[in-house]
Amino acid sequence: MHGEELLRLFDPRTCLFDLQATSKDVALEAIVARIAAAGTHHHQILLDMLRNREALGSTAVVKGVAFPHGRSLAVTRLTAVFARSPGGVPFDSTDGEPTHLFFALLAPPQDRDNQYLPALGRIVETVQDDTLRDRLLAASTFDEFAAVIRKD
Repeated sequence: MHGEELLRLFDPRTCLFDLQATSKDVALEAIVARIAAAGTHHHQILLDMLRNREALGSTAVVKGVAFPHGRSLAVTRLTAVFARSPGGVPFDSTDGEPTHLFFALLAPPQDRDNQYLPALGRIVETVQDDTLRDRLLAASTFDEFAAVIRKD
């Protein structure tokens, strides 16, 4: 998946560049609230789905990045949300450090274009690069975020 293809999954209205969450649940709530406000998605259904996924094991990995994700009938197309928490959020990461970057992926049960895993793979590839991850940590606008995803 190319940067432009991945970028099409993000809506500038749903990106959060100053997430002020103090817990995992508050962070998930803020992310879902943005998704629900931008469309007809069902807030509680999506929140419950992400909470259930997190109950299986944290989606936070090392270096301050989390990938809350799941499939739900409440979404009609693959949707991605970016959130940045300058102060970090305790998110049960594998290294015990606060999480600063969140990439939420929500997909319908039947992803006809099979873009769910390629999108996740492209995001993982991007955040593994220390320079790109640092640029995401500094991004305060959608244009700055988009430049990183495009690898400008």
